Amino acid sequence: EKRKRLRGAAKMETTSMKLGGLRGAGARRVRGGGAARRGRSARPVQVCARAVEKDVGLMGTKAGMTSVFTEEGKKIPVTVIGLKDGGNVITQIKTTETDGYNAVQVGYDQKRETLLTKPELGHLKKNECPPMRTLAEFKLENIPEGLEVGAELDPTALFSVGDKVDVAGKSIGKGFAGAIKKYGFKRGLMTHGSKSHREHGTTGPGSTPGRVFPGTKHPGQMGDKRVKVKKLEVIQVEKDLIVVKGAIPGKPGNLMTVTKAKGKV
Repeated sequence: EKRKRLRGAAKMETTSMKLGGLRGAGARRVRGGGAARRGRSARPVQVCARAVEKDVGLMGTKAGMTSVFTEEGKKIPVTVIGLKDGGNVITQIKTTETDGYNAVQVGYDQKRETLLTKPELGHLKKNECPPMRTLAEFKLENIPEGLEVGAELDPTALFSVGDKVDVAGKSIGKGFAGAIKKYGFKRGLMTHGSKSHREHGTTGPGSTPGRVFPGTKHPGQMGDKRVKVKKLEVIQVEKDLIVVKGAIPGKPGNLMTVTKAKGKV
């Protein structure tokens, strides 16, 4: 009888351990279940998109840089942003009631249908829009009046000479770079027996706290990231080009987005 009682106790302990392991696995798989069981609502999932823009923008292609002379005779450097055939077409208008936020989706660079995927073609055909290679959203506080799906955006109506704009695009990739090139660190001595010429140097404190702080500048990939240059002055606007003062990210042929500058201009 004593052996039977010991066997039964061992079986019960094994079963409880298995159930505990299953509970732990379930807790790892399902988030917020405990809060729901305790009568509290789970934390809502919030999707963070790009920053809210001041108005609908345009997409264009970087053509290159040149110089122009002002009426006062001053020579200034400018960048030309060209617009390909087909222009910028509104492909979708999102509202708070239907999508949870206000945004205008714009298509750029009209291409043949074989260069697009079936989901992209279905999305564009549903809104009776031509096949566009690139789609981008401009998140807004409120949808401007007069915008319709399928309408082409006119650069001369959105921008005028003297306006300040923000231009964003992917910067030129520099590959894996050291801290001197990437962040402008000073190098060590090149003579007098120095063994640390272009090395990074110390990366953090010693035994207290005994770790490297997050955000410490280290060697790594440089460039090839989305960069926004703010408050560039518009020098010229035509149906098929926008000329801005100064430089913008990327090489010629790079895809750019142009929006009205936010804040004080």
